[in-house]
Amino acid sequence: MARAATAAAPRALRLLGAALLLLLLVPAGRRAAGAPVVAELRCQCLQTLQGIHLKNIQNVKVTPSGPHCAQTEVIATLKNGQEVCLNPEAPMVKKIINKMLNSGGTN
Repeated sequence: MARAATAAAPRALRLLGAALLLLLLVPAGRRAAGAPVVAELRCQCLQTLQGIHLKNIQNVKVTPSGPHCAQTEVIATLKNGQEVCLNPEAPMVKKIINKMLNSGGTN
């Protein structure tokens, strides 16, 4: 009986060590989950379209340049839910932005 108790002691110590390690890692993981996402701190648009038909657009979000990105970004949400980046310098995109501003469909 004493032999069984001494054999169980190392197993209990390993289990206790694993439990303590888990308790230390859980708060660190929660803190990391609340940290800012790196993607929010850089440009969202890697590629842009020169234009898209106005009837396919639900709304347009214009993000001015700033510390996150040196370029103005135009992100259109299509009626099917897809988001596409538009070239803010393209004449067609400028017309879309003006029409959306006049109709009140921007964010």
